[in-house]
Amino acid sequence: MGMLRMMSRRGDDRLAWDEHKVLEGDLEAIAAVHEAERIFAQERAKGATAFRVEPGKPARRIDQFDATAEQIVMVPRVVGG
Repeated sequence: MGMLRMMSRRGDDRLAWDEHKVLEGDLEAIAAVHEAERIFAQERAKGATAFRVEPGKPARRIDQFDATAEQIVMVPRVVGG
């Protein structure tokens, strides 16, 4: 199961998809991946940083969406003042 998590004022918003269903051609799963790709690109364009998170490993910064990632965490740009 893949998941895109976007940090926000509400905590975090999540979008999940099942890679196995994507491979089987499930339209709902494919739509979820396309939506995750769209959100990833939109948030990166706003300056967000993305991390691939895997159990037992350090988080790794990524610049491209990876539908095979178990979890991607998007952290918005922090603006100081």
